[in-house]
Amino acid sequence: MRRVPLHLGARGALVARHFLLTADGGSRGNPGPAGYGAVVHEGHVVVAELYDFLGIATNNVAEYSGLVAGLVAINALDPLAEVDVRMDSKLVVEQMSGRWQIKHAGMKELAQKAREAHSPALVTYSWIPREENAHADRLANKAMDELGGFVPRQLNLLTERLRMDEVPTTIYFIRHGETILTADRKFSGSRANDPALIAAGLANAKLVAQEIATLKPEILLASPLQRTTQTAKEIATLTDLPIVFDESWLECDFGIWDGMSIDEVKEKYPKEYQAWVSSSAYAPPGGESYDALGWRVDEAIDKLVATYPGKRVAVVAHNGVIKQAIRLATGGSPSSIFHIDVSPCSISTITIWPSDGLRALRSANEMGHLR
Repeated sequence: MRRVPLHLGARGALVARHFLLTADGGSRGNPGPAGYGAVVHEGHVVVAELYDFLGIATNNVAEYSGLVAGLVAINALDPLAEVDVRMDSKLVVEQMSGRWQIKHAGMKELAQKAREAHSPALVTYSWIPREENAHADRLANKAMDELGGFVPRQLNLLTERLRMDEVPTTIYFIRHGETILTADRKFSGSRANDPALIAAGLANAKLVAQEIATLKPEILLASPLQRTTQTAKEIATLTDLPIVFDESWLECDFGIWDGMSIDEVKEKYPKEYQAWVSSSAYAPPGGESYDALGWRVDEAIDKLVATYPGKRVAVVAHNGVIKQAIRLATGGSPSSIFHIDVSPCSISTITIWPSDGLRALRSANEMGHLR
């Protein structure tokens, strides 16, 4: 990870950055095959996903290992950063906060590694319910499944879920209508360049609103940018639902490329553009990588399901965000986002079972209402 410098505060002083770390670990047998997961956030952006297989270990060892990995990563980003650690392990939280004594020799060693990873004076700990730690939990299971040699039962689980009575959460993803940048496929991210809908975009927003109204959503969420807000307002008018704005659904940040056409980027930044189309891990100068966007969307979906279990939720978002949601639902590799596209005012539907977070793609890029 690259070192990130301090930034200027309100009075011109250098101020350390602030990160949120969620971490978890698991052991199938306790002790048994174990793995950890950790997620590092800065604001609404997920800046790192970490997971690894530990071999045979206990739950507590796995949980501490996730904490240590996250703190090491944050320290590499900014050794003076303030860190808010949130975990569903009361043991780790209480021990690292100094309220519970650490008697086990192995736990003492891991706790010391955590203290050495990042200055304890800069770290605070708090407990969260397990459902609020779903992202890190899923990474821990991914470590055990993929790196530990276990075979995930996703297909079998889907078959079982379809035969059960549990009501899944259904998400209708709606891409916003056309803007002045859409026809030329110019980069349109989450920066100050925030175009409004053009006449054709407004017309199609009204049509997709009619279609969404027939699906009877119970919740309406939206990215707070102008183009998504305008599209969501058309849906709100017909469904009588309040719009809940959430920055988690913001489009990918394309940095200095925002507002530029692909040809312009190729001409001015040929090496950078080639790197971008060659790897989902590459971020445009000053922007966000597709991998980072995927982590953010992954977490936003978990948050939505935890908040609205079993509900029908309409989410007005952006091309990159919806492509990532489709990729995540189908278990595609990070690079598969380059093989997905969604059109303005199209609908893509995903169902998720709250009990275990299993996801299924129902439809993608539906546009029959626009014909």
